[in-house]
Amino acid sequence: MTEIHTPRLLLRRWDEDDLPALADINADPDVMRWTGDGSVLDLEQTADEIERWEEEWDEEGFGLFAVELLGSGELAGFTGLYVPEDLPELLPSVAIGWRLGRQFWGQGYASEAAHASLEFALQDRGLDRVLAVARVGDEASANVIRKLGMAPEKVTTDPRYGHQLAVHSIDLTEYAG
Repeated sequence: MTEIHTPRLLLRRWDEDDLPALADINADPDVMRWTGDGSVLDLEQTADEIERWEEEWDEEGFGLFAVELLGSGELAGFTGLYVPEDLPELLPSVAIGWRLGRQFWGQGYASEAAHASLEFALQDRGLDRVLAVARVGDEASANVIRKLGMAPEKVTTDPRYGHQLAVHSIDLTEYAG
């Protein structure tokens, strides 16, 4: 099983005990504001998400990690790698993403987890390049992207929802670790 320890977090694969906590995170309109069409997800939709993420782990050798606080064992959300299949113009590529519960915002957890995921992508999985895609206006995600050292690449339109998306990238030669 793939696990990554950071000073405050455990990034790990998903288990069935994670579903209620992630469903609570996905039910918060503030958390979901910048995701998709901004709709919250129910328990069944959250279970479907986790199932898709675990399938991606099995097929690709990477995926979205559950992010657990080391001190308390609480599920804070997720971070990790995914293939942005909903944005065909970006394929073939791998992107990094994250979503944390509101109570975990503003404490550096997203940056800490995303940094560990980026290192995993470039050093452990041997990827040469990783993208980050965030809705224009999502300043919290833009801040994490800056902390990762990713460079702006382009702005595109989400074909499903019509939102402007900022695409950033970093490649192995630019990664400082």
